[in-house]
This record gives sequence, C-alpha cells and structure tokens, in this order.
Amino acid sequence: MKRYNYIWAAVCLTSFLLTSCNDDFLERYPTDEVSNETFWNTENDLMVYNNSLYHLALTDHEVPILHGHNNGFSSYYGSYYFLDGFSDNLAPRNDRHTFFQQVRAGKQLVPNSPQWFGYRGWGFVRAINVGMDNYDKAAISEEAKNKYKAEARLLRGWFYAEKVQKFGDVPWVETELNIDSEQLFAARMPREEAMDKVLADLDFATTHLPDDWGDGNEPGRLNRWAALAIKSRLCLFEGTWRKYHGGSNPEMWLAEAAEAAKEVMDNSPYALYNTGNPDSDFNAYMRILDLSGNPEVMVWRRYQLGIFTNVVQGYFGYTGGATKSFVEDFLATDGLPITLSPNYKGDDTFEDVFENRDPRLRQTILHPDDTEMYKYDRADGREYPRIVGMPGGFTTETGYHIIKHYNADDMIGKAYNTSETPAIILRFGEVLLNYAEAKAELGEISQGDLDISINLLRDRVAMPHLTLDPPMDPRYANDGVSSLIVEIRRERRVELFLEGFRYKDLKRWKQGKKLESPDLGIRWNAENQARFAGAIVETSEDPETGKTYIDVYKGTDWENPTFDEGKNYLWPLPLDDLAQNPQLQQNPGYN
Repeated sequence: MKRYNYIWAAVCLTSFLLTSCNDDFLERYPTDEVSNETFWNTENDLMVYNNSLYHLALTDHEVPILHGHNNGFSSYYGSYYFLDGFSDNLAPRNDRHTFFQQVRAGKQLVPNSPQWFGYRGWGFVRAINVGMDNYDKAAISEEAKNKYKAEARLLRGWFYAEKVQKFGDVPWVETELNIDSEQLFAARMPREEAMDKVLADLDFATTHLPDDWGDGNEPGRLNRWAALAIKSRLCLFEGTWRKYHGGSNPEMWLAEAAEAAKEVMDNSPYALYNTGNPDSDFNAYMRILDLSGNPEVMVWRRYQLGIFTNVVQGYFGYTGGATKSFVEDFLATDGLPITLSPNYKGDDTFEDVFENRDPRLRQTILHPDDTEMYKYDRADGREYPRIVGMPGGFTTETGYHIIKHYNADDMIGKAYNTSETPAIILRFGEVLLNYAEAKAELGEISQGDLDISINLLRDRVAMPHLTLDPPMDPRYANDGVSSLIVEIRRERRVELFLEGFRYKDLKRWKQGKKLESPDLGIRWNAENQARFAGAIVETSEDPETGKTYIDVYKGTDWENPTFDEGKNYLWPLPLDDLAQNPQLQQNPGYN
C-alpha cells in the first residue's frame, strides 16, 4: 500500500506543477507550499516526479506503451489481450468491440475526437517535458540527474514511436508547452526525422539507465535492460517498415535492433522460463498472479485488491475466439507446416486439430480434455468447445476457446472489478524473436543465431530446431520473402499471440492484404453440427478443399473486408485536432 500511496502523492504533485507553474503568484515562492521554483532540489524529488509518469501511463487507451489492462468497465477493450482483435488472430463480434471490427475490415471512420489507442495522450508528453526542463535544477550529480532524464526520454521516445507507427508524421515537442507556445500549432514532423529523435532518446536511455534500480524489479522501474528490449522492438518495426514500404537506411535500424537484443541476450539477468515440462512451460507463468522473480518477465504491472484491479478475465468472450488462420499456423511435431507434414491429422473432429502439433497449440487453445485442469467454467456440466447460440455463457464465435492467460482462480466467484490478473509488458522471449528477425532481414543470420534465439523457444516446447533453409509453406509462397523469414514470422505469431503484436507486424511487413481473408472458425461438418447443437453460425466453403467452416462475419457489415494499400497502413487524425491546428493535415485517403 505504501508504494501506491507514494505514487499517488507524486501524481497530485505533478498535477499541481503542470497546472500552476506559470502563474504570477509563484514569483512569491510560498514557504509552506510546493511550487515549481522550490521543488526540484533532491534526487528524491526527481524520483517522485518520474513516479507520476508511470501513473499517467496506467490509462492504456490514452498512453498505449506500458500496455496492461485498464481497470473497471474499461477492461473490456483496454487490455493488450484484445489488440489482436485488429488482426487475423481473433474474430470479435460483440458490439462493444465494433472499433476493432471496423479497423480489421478496412472500414475505419474518420473520428471527431481521438479513438482508443489513437491520437491522444499528449498530456503525457507535456508531463515528460516539464521534467526535462527542470531536472537540471537539482543539486545532485550529473550521473544521478541522467538516470531520471533517461527514464523520461525512454518513455517519450516510446510514446512517439507508437504514434509514428499509427499516424506517420507527428508534431514533435521536446519542451514544455504553454498557451502561448508557438509549437501548439506546429506542423507534423516527417516520420524519418521524428524517428531520428526517437532513436536519440532511446540511445540516451540505454546509456544512462542503471542495470538495476535496487527495487527488485517486482515490479519496478524501467532499467537499462528494459530500455534495450524496447529499443529492439521499436528499431525492428522501423527497419522493416522502411525495407518493405520504402525509406532510407533500413539496414541501420535493423542493425540497431539486433545489437540491442543481443546485449540483453548476452549480459542481462533474464532468461526463458523453463522447468523442463514442454506441455505446460509456455503458458504456466502467464496464468499466475505473482510474477516476482520470474526470469523471463522483464517488466510487468501488478494489480492489487483495494488499490488497482481489473476484470479482464471476465471479458475473454469478447475476443470471439481464435481464428482458423491462427490455429493452422502451428507446426506439426515433425517441424513441418501442416500443409507439408504427413503427421497432421486434419480437422474432421475438433480433437484431430491438436494431434501431433506444436505443444503451444494446446497451451493456447482449450482442448476438451483439459477443461478440468484449467478449471474452465463447468456450470451445468458444460462441455467444450461451445459456440454462440448454445445455452449459457462461455461461448465463442469460432469454436476455438483461448486458454493462454486464462486464470479461473482470479475470476470465478469474485465480484466485479476485483481481479488481480497481472500484465506482462516486456518478456525475454520477444527479445529472442526480435534478434532473429532483425538478423534475417539483414541477410546475415547464421545457424548459431537461430540456435540462441528461435531454437531456445522451440526447445522449451520440445519442437525440432529451425534451420537456415526450411521448406516453403505453400500458403506463404507468394509473400515475397524467403522460407526462413516465413518461419521466423510464424514463430512470432505463435509465440506472441494475444500479446498485442500481430496487427503491427502485418503493417510493418506490408502484409495488410492478409486482413482481406475471411475470419473462419472450426470445421462445420455433420458430426460437429450434431455435437454443437444450438449453435447459430454462418458457413462458407473452402474453395481449395471443398470443406465447410464457420464464417464469423458472413451476413454482417464486416463480411467483405478490404485493405487499401494507399490508406489503411495509417490511421486517420481526428477532425477536432485538424480544426484546432490546420497545419496537421489529414493522412492520405481519409479526406
């Protein structure tokens, strides 16, 4: 409780400084009140101020960088779990997820005001810049000042990189804005220039942040290893964006991504969570409440009853379930895609889908035999899978129930918004994926590189190793990349499902056209029609196999998704912002 009260005091202080620091009365410097002129003295002052930046970032739909789970009713959309709803991983149909469906179908409207995770959160930048304008006032060593500058610059660079990824050019501001500041009505800075500034912030952070703040990191402040992991993520996005969309010097960004990831891999205290049990290690640590001491979790958010809670577990049904496209990306146990493996049993029955497959499939999607083990809802003796239209709750649109992240102990029997499901913000497994992809995109990856990255992830689940020249999966033969890059991308999709990456990955790879494919569910043959009696579904026939599957959006506004290559890689700016500052200008295609 003490730590949270301490942060709340910092929030109140920051609010005062942001709203009061320019009033004339401050020239009198009252001795019994905090003011901008009297506050910035000690290292503790700087630490307290930066605590407030973390608190501002708790509102994930405003500041979607340290993305966790919004609390209360906002849990239904504000969690990073649900970001896959923008992509071909999930098939949400709940009306409360209409925005996800609009973006997924290429029917995003130009909003009047900022959308979820959109053109908003600028007060966060102002708060950072207030700190940047004042840290040097403290009578402490330059080294100590730089720690807090580095913390703030990491958050600023991360925030701006996220805005560039969604909107392209951005209005860059690096000093405090006030009502008379000329920059209030500044034009958007070209994305490459803005990303140069982002890189400068990231480099400062990775140079000056401590390896360990001495807080146990359970959870703690962003340290140098976290900064390097963030740098690897952001530089990988920028490098691949420039490679596939056109842009200057993508190789530099890819090299920066690989170098940052390698530093974490070689020298940090983090490692994959692995107890030697391939049938549970992938998802076991993602379904517990206390992640303290977990070697793979680099940054996480704790939720605690009476302080800050969520109800994200209760909204799993809003995902619609996983898609056929996602499920079919899991390899067979011989390491081959299901299109090539003789071990694949097909999908005539639901259980056949899981036979001879990567163990991560059964740790991601609920197998009927695992219902008791996971304590998955068994009201009225329900059997799974269950599909919309069948009586009672816990149904899906696709038939593929998600079990990754599911924690019955944090949901069943609890009152509304009393759950403590933690949020994993950065984990070592992503760093391995970033490294492998960056090296492959540079064209300089070796078998040794694969063995210290992708193959560590495969070792955890006892899957065959990836080699430099894997066979090409026919489904991806027209993507315009090597079979090795296809497999690295597959690994990323499988490993990072429901962690908020897939939509951004498709955009940076310039693979938005994949979002035009229909979102399908389980096989809909006579056996399953009888098994899932009462289900209300629409179906479509696969033109290649002649088999029939649930077609989630058939007959809805999202039935025929489109992806405009000249438009949909970026989001539209809100009309209100354009009216307030005509220099911003709208993104192409949204006029």
